[in-house]
Amino acid sequence: MIILAGGSGSRVDSEVNKVYLPLGDRAILQYPLATFDSAAVVDETILVVKEGDRSRALELVDRLHLQKLTAVVTGGGTRQESELAGLEHIAPRVEAGTIDLIAIHDGARPFASLRLLDEIVATARRYGGAIPALPAEERMYLAAEGLARPLPAVGMVRAQTPQAFRAQPLLGAYREAAREGFHGVDTAETIERFSDLVVKAVPGDPRNIKITFVEDFFVAEDLVGSWAQGNWTR
Repeated sequence: MIILAGGSGSRVDSEVNKVYLPLGDRAILQYPLATFDSAAVVDETILVVKEGDRSRALELVDRLHLQKLTAVVTGGGTRQESELAGLEHIAPRVEAGTIDLIAIHDGARPFASLRLLDEIVATARRYGGAIPALPAEERMYLAAEGLARPLPAVGMVRAQTPQAFRAQPLLGAYREAAREGFHGVDTAETIERFSDLVVKAVPGDPRNIKITFVEDFFVAEDLVGSWAQGNWTR
């Protein structure tokens, strides 16, 4: 499992990276770290952080006493570069075949459940790749050359994380993307462009929100109580 924590706090009006901001009685990043540390399908976790956040991340990790976190890796200036940094850290074992499946998750999604992770991993093992997805609630448009063209509403989804893929094609796709200077919006886009893996969508969870804007904190605070009671960890 690779957890990405290289974002910022600019869109939540904070000078601090949002994953270190408090949510309930802990930092946002503590939720996915603790959840995946308890997951039967996770053998190890790699945390990817920004250079300027490294000391903060190490302090947070020390307080959690995690059993499966094996490394805190410094990422790059973009999501794509941070994903590649995490992948390169385990590349020798991927190439040797001792790691066969990798899941990648946004640290700013605190409420991913064990049930969702189990389904993603099982589907990726069967087909090659899997992502959680929710139906798009708003009409999507393609804007190009000053014009906006509506996209077909049928089949449009909103992707979430964690996303899981067979390890060797995933590493190969990211190395090829780096050579071409490609930056995908998420892991699945890079896989789609630079591999032949079949990627299946499984039903996402509306509670698996990504904290991006200030208003997302209000939604997240409403979810903390039931999360703390273990109402949907499975």
